[in-house]
This record gives sequence, structure tokens and C-alpha cells, in this order.
Amino acid sequence: MYETRDSIKDIWGPRTPYKHEWPTRVDERITEQPDHWVQSACVVCSNGCGMDIGVKDDKIVGVRGRAVDRVNKGRLGPKGLHASGVNHHKDRLTHPLIRKNGQLERATWDEAMDLIVKKTKETQERLTNHGIAFYTTGQLFLEEYYALAMVGKGGLNTLHMDGNTRLCTATAAASMRESFGSDGQPGSYTDVDYTECLFIVGHNVSATQTVLWSRMLDRLEGHGAPKLIVVDPRVSETAKKATVHLSPKIGTNMAVLNGIQHLLFKNGWVNEDYVAKHVVGLDDLRKTVEMYTPEYVEKITDIPRAHLKEAAEIIGTTKSLLSTCLQGVYQSNQATASACQVNNINLLRGCIGKPGSGIFQMNGQPTAQNNRETGCDGEYPGFRNNSNPRHMQEIADIWNIDYDHIPHWNQPTHIMSLLNYVENNTIEMFWISGTNPLVSLPNLPRVRELLTKPNLFVICQDIFMTETASIADVILPAAMWGEKTGCFTNSADGVQGQGRDPLMPFTKSEEVFNAWKKMSSGRPCDYTELTYEKLTGGSGIQWPCNAQHPHGKERLFDDGVFFTDMEYCESFGHDLETGAPSTADQYRAMNPAGRAILKTAHYVPEQEAPNEEYPLRLSTGRQVYHFHTRTKTGRSKALQDACPEPYLEISEEDAAITGVEVGDDVVVTSRRGQVELVARVTQWDPVSKQPMFKSGAVKVQKCKNDAGEVKIHAKEGQTGAIDSVKHKKQNAHAIADSSPRERHLKQWLGATFESMNVLLEIYDRLIPQLTDDAEVNRGIVSVRRLTVRMVDALEPHVRKYTEDTKYGHKISTLMRDSLFPAERDVDSGYETLLVIQSLFMYLTHIEGHLLALTPASQALWDHGFIEAVAFCSEQVGRMQAWAKEQLKVKSPQTLLVPVKPLEKEL
Repeated sequence: MYETRDSIKDIWGPRTPYKHEWPTRVDERITEQPDHWVQSACVVCSNGCGMDIGVKDDKIVGVRGRAVDRVNKGRLGPKGLHASGVNHHKDRLTHPLIRKNGQLERATWDEAMDLIVKKTKETQERLTNHGIAFYTTGQLFLEEYYALAMVGKGGLNTLHMDGNTRLCTATAAASMRESFGSDGQPGSYTDVDYTECLFIVGHNVSATQTVLWSRMLDRLEGHGAPKLIVVDPRVSETAKKATVHLSPKIGTNMAVLNGIQHLLFKNGWVNEDYVAKHVVGLDDLRKTVEMYTPEYVEKITDIPRAHLKEAAEIIGTTKSLLSTCLQGVYQSNQATASACQVNNINLLRGCIGKPGSGIFQMNGQPTAQNNRETGCDGEYPGFRNNSNPRHMQEIADIWNIDYDHIPHWNQPTHIMSLLNYVENNTIEMFWISGTNPLVSLPNLPRVRELLTKPNLFVICQDIFMTETASIADVILPAAMWGEKTGCFTNSADGVQGQGRDPLMPFTKSEEVFNAWKKMSSGRPCDYTELTYEKLTGGSGIQWPCNAQHPHGKERLFDDGVFFTDMEYCESFGHDLETGAPSTADQYRAMNPAGRAILKTAHYVPEQEAPNEEYPLRLSTGRQVYHFHTRTKTGRSKALQDACPEPYLEISEEDAAITGVEVGDDVVVTSRRGQVELVARVTQWDPVSKQPMFKSGAVKVQKCKNDAGEVKIHAKEGQTGAIDSVKHKKQNAHAIADSSPRERHLKQWLGATFESMNVLLEIYDRLIPQLTDDAEVNRGIVSVRRLTVRMVDALEPHVRKYTEDTKYGHKISTLMRDSLFPAERDVDSGYETLLVIQSLFMYLTHIEGHLLALTPASQALWDHGFIEAVAFCSEQVGRMQAWAKEQLKVKSPQTLLVPVKPLEKEL
């Protein structure tokens, strides 16, 4: 065995101070002398370091950093150097398994795939395609993601596709869509080489991306070192190097960032020329942050006002600014809103799209960006907008399927909704690939209960027998890093290549890559001029790589033009406080037209605050030697020995209160569960006085054991989950729920249709009785015609899908009777106003029913039904417009001019 350095003891390696050009340093570790080296890239953090794999007798015997690679210049971190050895670990899954007699037994590929096909058809027959869901990973290659996206969105036409990227990078993508119009990292790693200021928010770079931290350390020790501002409740290794360390109370990121923006405005540090040309929303932002004075922010966050002012002055006067965020933002209170404020700060300074200036809304996994690019999880292929019909038609044309079959009626379903559907028995087939949700998802007791339901058919595609695989009904062994051909995009939009034998549904992975190039054409992540040949031998290439930029583009937005044009953007945005999506009309009114969007929100306290029972805050953090659920790194002896178990960090003050000392076993209990850990007592920043970071209220109790006795204080739940599956799901072939089912569509459709019939009655009888306003009664004749047209349009589809007439009539008449009482004063102008308001509310009742039928009709892929619902929605809108106009015209005179008192009580 040979290694250039001991990366376990020396995590970041020796310093090579520099400015502008990062020196090369090649890290290598081999167990035997390789016969040859194969180009690859590291996949155990989101940095995407270029590496070569040493091969001997078709086995991996070592790795070394690629000196020519722009990302790492030859360096590798401890995980990159040591995790490669697990490919040949004795625990590798090597053949399919099917659950029989309660146990997972070996099967052939034909047996496993035949069973999956059989269960797919059964589920389609019983529940439609919407009874099938996919939950994937951030560990696959672009070609695999795109193939899976074609299966799910193009083949099954389902929205039920999500990934564990939801847990780590969904906020990164969302914040870039909100601010810049589309996903896509603006910056380049070379910005580290030139920047005068690093602004690191909720991102412990020293633990999560050790090679990137090496780059930053080398800059910090070189000539003309940048200033470093770190926002982190803990004194992390990253924070120890800070020029200014802002240590806020957990969950108050939003107040901190609004406070910095307040000071930028107050002190004239806004780049007025840049914002005048390249942003919208400046006045709204200025008004929002006006109240976030240093004094006010200090009350919320406990950050001394002098520290906030110092940080803001550095940011406000620097000539270049490179900002990064990670889980300290993404997994905390007001995640997307806070990430957008980081974007705002760079935009206010005009520090984006030029050397040394940019933003990294950092990814948590190496290939998470490809998952999003290809539409395999919560996005659409090529960062297309599901609310833009032209974008959806482009996908339909490329896949050669009908427009109606593109699942665009909503955003793709996120994992929490998928689990709710499992709970409600409307999803009964769940395909999990390359991820371990029985460890990684929140509220594990509920997740275990749901994924072990007797009627849920679980497929797990993985490389080891994970906690999730152990409760599956079918297990498919997967090829892992170093065993297949493909490429991926790192956190800097740089595409890396890796080679070996393909394991894809296409003849060659390159065929999938070429198909993807066509899908990416013209979009922010344009690959059209990228080839396997270009990715071989040298370094990664940053997209877009097209005719305009045949060798890739160093950074986005260098021309000040963003992806916000209405016909180009990936999203019309959201209200950052409520989460409600903006409509096309709202976006059009804002008219960003290629300008960035300054999104605003006020600080809102966390919902789950500490109380007497749960007095402390808990959060999770990354450990430098491990990655996610330790499926791979936990099987590397060197990495596992370096960090054999999780631990609890607790401040000296809180340790004293709870009686905890270093090395004690403690139980940490929340509202959802508990865990037993070893305690480490640490020295915390005295400003925040917070023992943990991020969120979650808990209590910590010292374990009490009698001498020589070992007790279990927090029972683990995995064994119970496995036992449950063994007893409840004896045979995978027999999993099925044959009980009678019916759609709720007939109740909803009945209520919609009967409401229209009752509306005719309201027009014909009630309104003429309740008001003598001639203008209103004349208008009723016109809007009644619209109602007749609605009834005629919807009736064929009511017959086709059947309706619950009795239920529909009951709902409709209850609404009518509550809005239109039998006795009213017909001589009053005020009464006329009430009648019109009642009509508007009844129309809103119908509008709500049609609103739900809009995506439901699209999910039925019934073009005639889709058109009928759209037509009815348009007619209701016309009636609402008439009613609103009547309210506006009549209200000033009726409400403001005094009249004689009404004789009757309303």
C-alpha cells in the first residue's frame, strides 16, 4: 500500500498559498500497483473532483487526483481517497432477491423483472399509473437519470417522481429559480482564486467539501488574501478562519441577512448602476429590510450589532464577492427565503458573473444537479416550466408522445406527499433506487410504518443491503461508481466523465447522452456541443456547451442577462412566506424580462420552539469522514475507524445543567423519537449560547446504568421494521389489495355539475325574488346563458365518469341556502349588494370545484374532459368578473350615503 499523505490525520493536506492560479498537488492512494488508469471523478461529496482509477485484473486498486482537472488540481479528500475500496466489499449485492416465506431469497433477473412487470400491470389496473411512485438518489449518472425520467414522466406519465435530493438541494434549486429564473449555478470554482471576499452562510466547507476548503485555505494563506465572513451558530473549522464570524440563534438566518441588506441600503453600498439595469423588485426589498436595524437584528439573533456592521461593511465595500450556502440554510427555518437573500446581496453589490464574484447555492450530492437537469425528480427536463405550454410541447415532441400525456398539471410530487399517498392506499408500488430513506428521512417511526405496509410493493435498487433494502419485496443489485459509463454535473455546472462497461436500457450510454443533448438544446443547461470525446482526457466542461460556447462557459450572467424572460424561465416564482406559486399574469406584471428578481420576506420565528419539556434545539451536521447514511463510507475501514459512531455535541453550559460529562451516554428525545449517543462537551461561541445548529426542540438526559450493567435507553426501530415485513408480507408475489375501490371523482364531479344546475335555479328564481334592481336582473339573463353552456359542455363527461347526484345536490343546496336566505328586504340597495356578494361567493364555490378538476382531468389524459373543464372555468371567470363589476359600481353610493335604518334584522 502506498499513499502520498495520511488524509485521515491530515484532512486538507499541506498548504500551497497562491493568488489567481491554484498550484497542482496530486494526492494518490493505491493498495497495489495498477496495470492502467481509467479517467473518472469522485462522487462522495458535491465538489466533483477529477480522479483516475487504478485498475489491476479488472479490480480497483487505487485512486489519484487528476492534475489537469479544474476542480481539484490533483487533490482528493479523505472520502475520495478511501471510499473507492468498497466496490469489492464482501457485502455487495450481486444478484436479485425476492421475498418468499418472509425472507429475501435469491432469484434470477428474469424472475425479478417478470414480477416487477406483473405488479406494475396489477397496480395500473387497480389504481391507474398514479399508484406507482419513484424515489431516487443523487448518486446516478446523467444518462441513468434521463432514462428514468423517460420511464416515469414519458412512459407512465406520472408526477410521482422524487429523490433524496429533496432533503439536501431542493432549496438550492428553488432559490435560483426565484432569483434568476432557472436552476443553474452562477459561479465557477475559479472565483475562489480571484475573490476579495468569501461569504459563507450555513456551509461548513471544511467538513462537507474538503478539497474546496483546501483551495480556500490556500487563498487565505496567499498574497492578497480575501476577507472571510462565516454565518454559523457553531465555531466550526470553517468559522475559526473567519475575519468575522456571525453566530446567530438557530433559525434566525433570515433576520441576519435582512440586517445586512438594511446596512447596504443605509450606507449607500448598493451598486445603483447595476441594479437599475439588471434587477427588479428593488423598492419592495428596500421597504422590507428597512426595519432590520442592527439593534432589531441583535434582539432576534443575539449577534452584536458591531459584528453585523463589520460584516456588512466588508461586503459593502469589497470589489468582488463569492457567496456560498448549504444545509445550514437549506435545512433551517425559512430556507428558500434565506437562500434568496444571499442571492440578493450579491445582486445589490453587482457581484455576479465576473471573476471572483458569484454564488454557489451548493449541492449536497455529486450528481444531484443531473437529477434536476433531466427532470428525474421535482423538475422537468432541461429546466422547463410546467406552466408554459410551449415548454411542455417541446418535451412531448422530443419524446414523441401526446401533449396531454406530459404530466404537467402540477409540480412533481415531493416525498412527503408520496408518503401521504402511501398512507391513504393510493400508492401501492414504490421503486427506491440508490438511497436509504429508512435512515435519511425525517420522522423515521412513521416512515418505517408506511414502507412496511402489507399492501405496498417495494422495489429497492442498491449496491448493499441497506436498512431500506432489508424491508423490500424485490431487490435489484446495482452497478456503482467505477463500474459503468456516464457523466455528471458538479456544483459548478461542470460536466465530468467516467468510463467502463455500460448498464443501461440503451445499447450504449452515449446513445442516452445524445438523446439528452437534444432535450437540453436551447435551455440553460445546453449540452448540444458536448461530447464524450471532449470529456475524455482533460478536465470537466461547464455548461452551456453549445454553438455559442463550444468549450463551455466559465460562469453564467456575465452579460447581466438572466433566465427570467417569461417564455424562457423555469418558474413564475412563489410567495416566499406562504409558498403559493405566482401566476403567469402576476409574473407578466412584474416583467423581469431578463433581469434578476430581488425576492423579499420578513423573518418569521420557527414553529417548533423550545419549551419546558423540550428546552434545547437539535440539528444534524455533516461529519468529515462520512457521507449521508454511510452506505459506502461506513464500509471503508479507515473512514469508519476515524469516526465509528455518531455523537452529540453539547455546550458547557447545557452540559452542566443536564449533568452531562464528556463520554457520557445520553438520550436525546424529541416529539417524534429518541436516540442514544455519546456526548462531547464543546466550547461554544458565547454570543449565541446555542449548543446546536439548525432546528428542532429536544431534551437531553444522561443515561443511568448500574455498575457492570448495560441498559438500552432508546430502542432502535429497524429490527421491528424487518420483523414486521417478515410476518405481514410473506411472499412478494401475493402482495395486492383486492378490496373494492371507487374514485372520489364521482362525488366531486357530482358536486360540480349539480352546483351548475342549482346556479340556474338561483338565476331563475332566487335573485329576481331577492332584488328589484333592474340592471342586475338584466345582467342575470346574460350570465345565465353562460351557465347553460357550462352544463352542456360538462354533461357528456359526467355521463362518462358517472356522478354522485345525491351527494352533489346536497352540497349545492346547502351552499345555496346559506348564501341566499329565504326572506330578505328587497327594497334595500344594501340588500342588492348582499345578493351580488352571495352570487360571487357561490361562483367561487364552483370555481374551487373546477380548479380541482383541472389537474384531475389532465391526469386522466382525456383531452375532451380537459377542454370541457377549461371552458367551464373560463365561463365562471366571466360571471365572476360581471359580479365584481356590479359590486364595485354599487358599493360607494350604497355604503357611503346615509339612508333610513333598515326595518328588518338581517
